[in-house]
Amino acid sequence: MTTLTLARPDDWHLHLRDGAMMRAVLPWTARDFGRAIIMPNLVPPIVTGAQAGAYRDRILAALPEGSAFEPLMTLYLTEDTDADDVAAAHASGLVKAVKLYPAGATTNSASGVTNFDNVRLVLDRMAEIGLPLCVHGEVTDHDVDIFDREAVFIDRTLDPIRKATPGLRVVMEHITTSNAVDYARAQDDSLGATITTHHLVINRNHILAGGIKPHYYCLPVAKREEHRLALRAAATSGEARFFLGTDSAPHTDANKLLPCGCAGCFTAPNTLPILAQVFEEDGALDRLEAFTSKNGPAFYGLPVNADTITLTKTAPDLPGHIDTEDGAVTVFDPGFDLTWSVQ
Repeated sequence: MTTLTLARPDDWHLHLRDGAMMRAVLPWTARDFGRAIIMPNLVPPIVTGAQAGAYRDRILAALPEGSAFEPLMTLYLTEDTDADDVAAAHASGLVKAVKLYPAGATTNSASGVTNFDNVRLVLDRMAEIGLPLCVHGEVTDHDVDIFDREAVFIDRTLDPIRKATPGLRVVMEHITTSNAVDYARAQDDSLGATITTHHLVINRNHILAGGIKPHYYCLPVAKREEHRLALRAAATSGEARFFLGTDSAPHTDANKLLPCGCAGCFTAPNTLPILAQVFEEDGALDRLEAFTSKNGPAFYGLPVNADTITLTKTAPDLPGHIDTEDGAVTVFDPGFDLTWSVQ
């Protein structure tokens, strides 16, 4: 196969930041993707419908001329979130999900949830109106090993939340373990799971073996090889519960290389070439469209994009970094030569 045409993909987990950084990274997503779920962890976070509307306006104003890309907005769940505001933002069509960050779990998560009893009314209202909850699934307890925090979160937090809130639609975002794959497969269709590009490619050795590689450091952190293989099997399976959420997260090189560097991999420019190669290697090119273009819309109750993109079997011409007004941002390096390009 030398060409592959897909319904235009969507990205169900994307960080655009704001200001100069947003203006620099947005065109790379808008080039390949029809829509994206936009993460709300700005400083300050996007916690109200009015703030989400203003952020959406800034994104639309920064789009390249003629782009039809649609940002799908989310709200940042705090213990002070107003359930009526959430419901109104959803009813208006503006907000497509609410994002749960356990406080301290990742970048700009300090305003997240510590006491889950304090968000019970909001979760109940979301279940009532059918608004999905997107979950960063890690506990933050210092006595829990960082490589175990996703598995512990499933048992200690996620499963109790779902049992206490019947009907709540939940997306387990950027899953990284076989535990998460197994849990997702054991549930009904009210639970979905996104998988990133980079977690299909790297394991924890890529970060730590032979020297620390800051540009491979992300949260949740990459795990053992057995977990990476479980993620690849899930992504390439075609199962409706698994879909693409890149978690593309730009940071300047200066911030990645600090003594306490930022977590995140910037994969927006080369996600589709990487995925085509991964799926080809696993004999699953016929299931790439389900993962990138069909399963996510089905979960969110949206139509599949009407237009298409075509990939060709040629080496892509992509930058190793992009320049922003804030500084250079390194593009994720999969560690192998890419053989597919977006036409």
